[in-house]
Amino acid sequence: MSIFNYITIGSTILLSILILIQTRGASLGAGLGGGGEVNTVRRGSDKTLHQITITMVVIFAMSLIISLVS
Repeated sequence: MSIFNYITIGSTILLSILILIQTRGASLGAGLGGGGEVNTVRRGSDKTLHQITITMVVIFAMSLIISLVS
């Protein structure tokens, strides 16, 4: 196994955890048009958590692409 396989496995686990601990601003019904405030502004730790999640998605995608090419 190459190092990119380990990076992919690690980023998958971290990404799953990060997605699960994020809070939702609106329920699923509100997201599908059921009313409520859909557009929310992320502040503080919620914004930081969101940015870390985006970074982990990029790391995950790049490790997959590199492991497929090599």
